[in-house]
Amino acid sequence: MTPDATAPQSTLPHRRALVVGASGITGSALVQRLSADGWQVSALSRSAGTRDGVRGIAADLRDPDSLRTALADEQPTHVFFTAWQRQATEAENITVNGGMVRDLLAALDHAPLEHVALVTGLKHYLGPFEAYAASEMPDTPFHEEEPRLDTPNFYYAQEDELMAAAARQGFTWSVHRSHTVIGHAVGNAMNMGLTIAVQATLAKELDLDFVFPGSEAQWDGLTDMTDAGLLAEHMVWAATSPEGADEPFNIVNGDVFRWRWMWPRLAAHLGVDPARVVGYQDAPRPLEQQMAPHESAWPAIAARHGLVEPDITRLASWWHTDADLGRAMEVVTDMSKSREAGFTGYRRTERAFTDLFDRYRSDRLVP
Repeated sequence: MTPDATAPQSTLPHRRALVVGASGITGSALVQRLSADGWQVSALSRSAGTRDGVRGIAADLRDPDSLRTALADEQPTHVFFTAWQRQATEAENITVNGGMVRDLLAALDHAPLEHVALVTGLKHYLGPFEAYAASEMPDTPFHEEEPRLDTPNFYYAQEDELMAAAARQGFTWSVHRSHTVIGHAVGNAMNMGLTIAVQATLAKELDLDFVFPGSEAQWDGLTDMTDAGLLAEHMVWAATSPEGADEPFNIVNGDVFRWRWMWPRLAAHLGVDPARVVGYQDAPRPLEQQMAPHESAWPAIAARHGLVEPDITRLASWWHTDADLGRAMEVVTDMSKSREAGFTGYRRTERAFTDLFDRYRSDRLVP
């Protein structure tokens, strides 16, 4: 990214970022990026401590009073909102996740906010989990100007709260619609990269097939993904560039692939015997069902290899990977709007996966 592309409205020493959801995949990448770029960075979470130059702020996003108290003396110029909490129904998702955006920004009505960046995703076009791809959808590739679906969606509620706060408080905003995000985090509910690495470990250790869990459409069709580092780069660009103000943007790596090509390549990097690599055959085979009989083996595997996390539920998000790979349609995303606005970041998805696997090995999360 060029210096001109990231020139802030305020000078560098006055860039003060508040990252909401800093322990997640996107939040972790943002903290790393902002810190490297010289920002003053604060991170909000339920329990917080200062480390690596990032100051922690403890607050409960679902408690307006807690937010008001925790943020009373905070003066961020930029907010990067990456948090969400999954609920049992979409009505509850709307209440909880829309409310978190509303209450967080209301608690910062005294701050000199210049820009607020919000992460959502392609469920903007596909619909929420409980009505996933059930209604009429726009054709692929997805474009930002498509009208909203006629289906309740917490992403829409978050956008509405963001825009309403921007009108009241005078900051610019951006919305970042990512596809499946892969990046480094532990204990995250949406973590395909680590989930696949754990699946491969179980396959090797227990002499199981490494089975693609998804649909025929995903196995054979084109798709794309989003690297967390690229998403962080995109958010910083939008937050500090006039072309990024008051706009929604899709954000994916920039390449496309088919899982029938990617799956054996990931297996090879993870050390799976090629003879045990199995693609789509007749019907999806969800990981929640595949892996349930084998989860109990993880503590012994972790002990045998000196791994740091014996709790498999903090590593693998079977349900989310099943949802992404089980779609019965092609999912491809258009990046023209960002390109025309000046964002030229790119990642090769295979490299994003393999770099991530190497990092998880280095951290002793997988052998």
